[in-house]
Amino acid sequence: MLKLAIWDMDGTIVDSRDVILAAMTRAFETCDLAPPAHDETRKIVGLSLHDGCRILAPDDISDGKLDDLVGAYRDAFILRRTEPGFLEPLYDGAMETLQQLRDDNWLIAMATGKSHRGIRAIFEMHPLESYFDTIWCADDGPGKPHPFMVEQAMGALGAEPHQSLMIGDAIHDVNMGNAAGVRTLGVSWGFGTAGELEAVGAHEVHLSFATLQESLARFGLNPGN
Repeated sequence: MLKLAIWDMDGTIVDSRDVILAAMTRAFETCDLAPPAHDETRKIVGLSLHDGCRILAPDDISDGKLDDLVGAYRDAFILRRTEPGFLEPLYDGAMETLQQLRDDNWLIAMATGKSHRGIRAIFEMHPLESYFDTIWCADDGPGKPHPFMVEQAMGALGAEPHQSLMIGDAIHDVNMGNAAGVRTLGVSWGFGTAGELEAVGAHEVHLSFATLQESLARFGLNPGN
């Protein structure tokens, strides 16, 4: 029986908290805007960059100024990546979990707010590409919390909602998975808190990869039940 694990990337597999928060602060400063508090920035991670910047920007920002802010964020992020020794580290247990899923004959997909360019940069840092059977990014269509990416992942691999899981650290991941009718597993080590994930209807919230692995193993024995 098919079993599909659909993963978010930022805050779930890779620890991108420092670089995202720093790049957003730099972008606002470049555009002569007061930077948002880190607590506000973390809440938009997972959305498309344009949607996230619109939420953080002043209500009266013009479309042109918003485009400048989005561009400044991209420039700040790319600049940070060129610094000597830069690394977005994997969370402990992430690669081991992906390998276990592969060993147990799971299908594995990605549904991320990153662009394909951003995912390519992650793959250049970490040997992750071979684990993913299909990858859906913010530049493929409607972003989170729209169910598009989850639906496309299932369609690409022939999986039904009852055979599929969405795993992510943000409320946008949970909302996307719920909208697509799949089981949603929240993780608390990224950008969202356990309470926030529970509040939007995550079926489970995990505080460690150890308990996440146990949950995946149970689901894998009898998908959909």
